[in-house]
Amino acid sequence: MSELKVNKISPKTACGTTTLGDSGDTFTIPAGVTITNNGTQTGFGRTGTVDWNTTPKTSNFTATAGDGFFVDTSSGSVTVTTPGSPQAGDIFSLADYTRTWQTNNCILTPNSSVKIGGVTADAQLRTEGQSVTFVYVDGTEGWINVQDSTSAVSGRVVTNFITATGGTITCSGDYKIHTFTSPGTFEVTNEGTSCGSQRLDYMVLAGGGGGGGKNSGGGGGAGGFRESVPSPAAWAGSPLATTTGITAAFQSYPITVGSGGAGGSNHPSNPAYVNNTGNATNGSNSIFSTITSTGGGGGNDSNVPSAPSPSSGQPGGSGGGGGGEVANPGGTGNTPPVSPAQGTNGGNGGPNLNRRGGGGGGATAAGTSFPSTPMNGGAGATTTISGTPTAYAGGGGGSSEGQSCATGSGGSGGGASGLSPASPTSANAPSASANTGGGGGGRGGGGPVCGAGGNGGSGIVIIRYKYQ
Repeated sequence: MSELKVNKISPKTACGTTTLGDSGDTFTIPAGVTITNNGTQTGFGRTGTVDWNTTPKTSNFTATAGDGFFVDTSSGSVTVTTPGSPQAGDIFSLADYTRTWQTNNCILTPNSSVKIGGVTADAQLRTEGQSVTFVYVDGTEGWINVQDSTSAVSGRVVTNFITATGGTITCSGDYKIHTFTSPGTFEVTNEGTSCGSQRLDYMVLAGGGGGGGKNSGGGGGAGGFRESVPSPAAWAGSPLATTTGITAAFQSYPITVGSGGAGGSNHPSNPAYVNNTGNATNGSNSIFSTITSTGGGGGNDSNVPSAPSPSSGQPGGSGGGGGGEVANPGGTGNTPPVSPAQGTNGGNGGPNLNRRGGGGGGATAAGTSFPSTPMNGGAGATTTISGTPTAYAGGGGGSSEGQSCATGSGGSGGGASGLSPASPTSANAPSASANTGGGGGGRGGGGPVCGAGGNGGSGIVIIRYKYQ
C-alpha cells in the first residue's frame, strides 16, 4: 500500500476542478479525523440534524439556516421569521420550550415572500410540546416541514406527598381538602410515595330523595353516605367511616355529585285518591373513583283501602318513608348493600284514621314508624373531614292528615320537616338544603287537592389527603 503525504491538493488550472478517484471507488476516513468546511458545499447536503441554540427565544427573531431554536411562549406569542436567502437543502428547527404553544402560538412568517409549504403566508404552530423541522426545497414550495412531533416527552418529579387540583381547595393542618358541590374533575398531578403519603380519603354523599305528596306522604330518604378515615384517626369521622382509603394514582378522577329527588306531585282532584300519583323520585348517585353512594329513596304518598295494593317508600342509600292511610312500609336503606352501610330504612306509614307518613331514613338512624309519633326523619352523620364538624344525610320528616297528629321533623344533617296539616292546600312541603343529601319533607293536610312534597337536597364529594 502506497501513501501520499502533501500539505495541499489543488487543481491543475486556476479555479479548476479536482476529481478524487473514479466511479465506484470508496474513500475511508479513519476514526478521529476532523474535516472542517470553511467554504460552500454542494451535493453533500446536511445529515438531517441542526445545531441547537440552547438559549430559549422569548421574543420575535429571525431563524438561521442549520440551527435549531427553543421557543418560549409562556409570556406571549413569538413570531419567527424564516432564514433569509435560502439555498436548496437549508434546514432549521423549532421546539416548544415550555409546552405553551397551544395557549400562545409560535407564528412562522416568510422572509422576503419565500413560501412556506407552497404558500406565502404565516404558519401557526399551536400544539403543546410540538417540534418541527423545515427544509428549503425550491421556489415553488419553499420551506417544507419534514418532521413534526406533536407529543412532548417530559419527566415528572415525584415528591413524597400528593399534589392535586379540582374543586374548592382548603387546608386543615397538614391536610388539603378538595370540596365538590357540583360535578368536576379531581386531577392528581403527583401521587406521592410510601415515604410520605399516597392515601386519598373521601366523603361521598348522594342526593336525598323527595318527600311523598298528597295528604300524608312519607319523608324522603337521605342520600347514601360513605366515608373513609385513617387509623389512627387524623380527624373525627362518622360512625359509618371505614379505615380503607384510596391509593392515589397519576390520573384524572371524574367527580359526580348527585342531585336531589323531586317531591311527590300535587294530587289531582279525585275522590278515589288514585294510588301512587304523589310518589316522589329518588335522589341521584354521587361517585368518586371506586366509591358510589346511592341516591336516597323517595317517600310514598297516601292511599285508601279501596286503592290497589299499597306501595312502599322507595329503596336507596336510605329508604323513603311509607305513606299513610294504608300501612305502607318504608323503603329499604343501604340499597345496594355496601359495608359499612351507607344508610338506613325508611319508617312505615300508619293505617286508617291515623294517616301518618313514615319518616325518611337517615345515615345513622331509621325513620320513625307507626305507631310512634311524631314521624321524624332519621338522624344523619357528623364528620370533620372538611375541618369543621358538619352533619349530613338526615331523613325527611313524615306528614299527617289529621290536625291532631304532630308532623315529623327532619333528621339532623339537612333533613326537611313534613308539612303541617294546618297549612294551605296549595303549599308545598319544605325541601332539604343543597349539598346536605337530606330527604325532602312529606306533604300533610286533608282534601283531594294538596301541594307537593319537598325536594331532596343535592349531594357533595369531599377528598382529603396529607400534603406535607
